[in-house]
Amino acid sequence: MIKLLRLIRPYRIILVVVLVLAFAQAMANLYLPNLMADIVDNGIVKGDTDYIWRTGGLMLLVAIGGTICAIIGVYYSSRIAVGFGKIVREKIFTHVEQFSLHEFDSLSTASLITRTTNDTTQVQQVLVIALNMMITAPMMCIGGIIMAVRQDAALSWILVAIIPILVLAIVILMSNAIPLFRVMQLKLDRLNLIVDEGLTGVRVVRAFDRVKHEEQRFDDANQDLTNVATRVNRMMAFLMPIMMLVLNVSSVAILWFGSLRIDTLPVAQSVTEVGSLMAFLQYAMQILFSLLMVSMMFVMLPRAAASADRINAVLDVQPEIKEVAEGQVSQGVRGLVEFKHVTFSYPGAEEPALHDISFTSRAGEVTAIIGGTGSGKSTLVSLLPRFYDVDNGNVLIDGIDVREMSQSYLRSKIGFVPQKAVLFSGTISENLRYGKEDASEEEIRHAAEVAQANEFISGMPDGLDSVIAQGGNNVSGGQKQRLSIARALIRRPEIYVFDDSFSALDFKTDARLRAALKKETLDATMFIVAQRVSTVMDADRIIVLDEGHVAGIGTHRELMETCTVYREIVSSQLSAEEIA
Repeated sequence: MIKLLRLIRPYRIILVVVLVLAFAQAMANLYLPNLMADIVDNGIVKGDTDYIWRTGGLMLLVAIGGTICAIIGVYYSSRIAVGFGKIVREKIFTHVEQFSLHEFDSLSTASLITRTTNDTTQVQQVLVIALNMMITAPMMCIGGIIMAVRQDAALSWILVAIIPILVLAIVILMSNAIPLFRVMQLKLDRLNLIVDEGLTGVRVVRAFDRVKHEEQRFDDANQDLTNVATRVNRMMAFLMPIMMLVLNVSSVAILWFGSLRIDTLPVAQSVTEVGSLMAFLQYAMQILFSLLMVSMMFVMLPRAAASADRINAVLDVQPEIKEVAEGQVSQGVRGLVEFKHVTFSYPGAEEPALHDISFTSRAGEVTAIIGGTGSGKSTLVSLLPRFYDVDNGNVLIDGIDVREMSQSYLRSKIGFVPQKAVLFSGTISENLRYGKEDASEEEIRHAAEVAQANEFISGMPDGLDSVIAQGGNNVSGGQKQRLSIARALIRRPEIYVFDDSFSALDFKTDARLRAALKKETLDATMFIVAQRVSTVMDADRIIVLDEGHVAGIGTHRELMETCTVYREIVSSQLSAEEIA
């Protein structure tokens, strides 16, 4: 928690103002009972009306001043808390953007969303309360004890008996509540995960008629969260009755024993002691109310502490892929890609996903990668934009190891079309400009034409200004793939990577698209990951992968003669007449 609160530094001047205002408010609250005692002892007893008016006016001014300080303090503390929340969310999002795919695998998307939103809100709410109470409450408690002893030391034994009871009750409740609050956040993660899966996979859920199953999963997770929350709230519900019981018992005890003691004094002395007793009672109430304020903060503190730990767990993750301080820049060479004895393993895997991969691709060449499911095709092309770092060997672009380039420079050289087409909410034009922010409308239309997307774009009501729903749910799989291809084409990179990006296209569109791409990418290096043999037959180089090993490299004809794995793939897809 303390580590996270260091992010308040930009607001340190406002923080000082809040602390000064809290100090002034506490001093005002401590001064008022003393003035009240003076009115009783020196005004009412002596019948001095002028003194009563003067002191009463001073009390009014002190009360108004304390109220103004409280209002301004709440305003500025709220500004600090809101600004702090903004900084934390920005820190989390910026830090997460630097994660490699491995970190995303270990921290689920649902959990990251919860930590960015709900966990940050929990810490933010406690910060508001803490800023308003961390000076006022301790000062009122300590100052109240001092002033109470000054007013009537003989009654102070009541405070000595009551305060440890309150502190003990708070400690016992908090020690049991903190573990439950941590569990509660984990249950919330689980609930968010189920909601996310149910909404994003709604088509699959309905297609397999599993709506009732998903409802049951949600009900189970929701009930699980409710049960934990109920346990915590039951536990915390004891705190307020205990506090109020102690508060009322202490008031009765002070009045009882104070009145007994005054009754035994001479008449003149007992009259002057009434003011001190009233002031003592007020100070005792301030002490107990300050403890009540602290206990209210402690109600929220355990959950906020658990949330802060979860946020720090994200911020403490060191991305595996380190950005170089001064990345190298290629000189003269363009589009040269070399894999030199590359071996790569996923964290925790028993066997490497890729074993000793070596090949070279140059500008103007098409390199196709084919193989069975799980052979390492997508893993291989993911090493080019440095989504992962290799275990052994080197991946070189233009003669420079990708680990020695800045990530922004490296990725500016690559147009990547992922296996699963991803579109963002917004217009078609905005999605295509994701590849090149300053692209003109002519460039957008040209890229869409090459990607064979013009036909369905022109059929939409608003053309390029037609809105894409979240996740691209209002366009088909083939349309999403073509828009993803257009997005990569618009930046005109040195290297194109198509990771099984034609799988949702019909053969006719596939053929037209590859013919258009060939003209468009004459001076670029192209990598195509594909399942269809027809997509890779015309490639300058075909790399056949089998369980992470290179089973063969060559043209279609060469591999038909030398590679058994390739022949098996071809024979499973093409007839004997087509092979011949």
